[in-house]
Amino acid sequence: MPGLIIGGIIAVIIIGLIIANIRIVPQAHMYVIERLGTYHATWKNGFHIKIPFIDRISKQMIVMEQVVDFPPQPVITKDNVRMQIDTVVFYQITDAKLYAYGVTNPLFAIENLTATTLRNIIGELDLDATLTSRDVINSRMRAILDEATDAWGIKVNRVELKNIIPPKEIQDAMEKQMKAERERREAILRAEGEKNSAILVAEGRKQSTILEAEAAKQAAILRAEAARETMIREAEGEAEAIMKVQEATAAGIRMINDVSPSEAVIAIKSLEAFAKAADGKATKIIIPSSIQSLAGLATSIGEVMKTEE
Repeated sequence: MPGLIIGGIIAVIIIGLIIANIRIVPQAHMYVIERLGTYHATWKNGFHIKIPFIDRISKQMIVMEQVVDFPPQPVITKDNVRMQIDTVVFYQITDAKLYAYGVTNPLFAIENLTATTLRNIIGELDLDATLTSRDVINSRMRAILDEATDAWGIKVNRVELKNIIPPKEIQDAMEKQMKAERERREAILRAEGEKNSAILVAEGRKQSTILEAEAAKQAAILRAEAARETMIREAEGEAEAIMKVQEATAAGIRMINDVSPSEAVIAIKSLEAFAKAADGKATKIIIPSSIQSLAGLATSIGEVMKTEE
């Protein structure tokens, strides 16, 4: 009986030790295992059992990308301007063994390396270049840090300058400069607007003048056409009237010729024609000899008719 009890106790102890040394490594984690004080293996995610009293979990780490925000670091630019710059580093553990044994405190080492690298880079740039070259500074710092941290099992993916804080007097000067620049741009835009407005007004006046001239030209052409048409119609009317008079005269002559008038009738008509020609205004009328006798006869007849009355 005592042997069975002791055996049961030993079995329970062994099972308890086995259960106590079972480890389940979560996803995106790695464990560094030492055996008798020496690096033995790196456990990745999954089920693992370590040997009691021989194996020891030396270090547990997360292999996902991590972010560390370092406090502002004092730096001096090439033109002796002192400012504060804080950085953000995105890194990832790629080798658990190097991370565990490469450096005593990896984050402290990265912080100091970031500060010294930042001071070296900013020391080569003046204030304006520092404020406008963030991408260049980020790229140079990432390349330097990534190369230096390879021996620590760390890969630096990105480095970002979070804030650049110049001295108060520099900030005031920058604000004044920005205000002056905005006012200058506003004045330029206003001048451009006034210029464009004046150009548009001038163009409008030019087009209006051209249109007025064209309208006056068309009106003059229309008036000339109307006057020409009126003159043509008047001339045609006069010509038609003359033609009608001529036709009436020709018709009268034909009628006279048709009736074969006597010489006496012709003489009387001639006398009437001379009377109309004189119209009471002529002081002297020359009467052809062929109708003088007829004129005397007409005068005598007239006197006789007056006496009888």
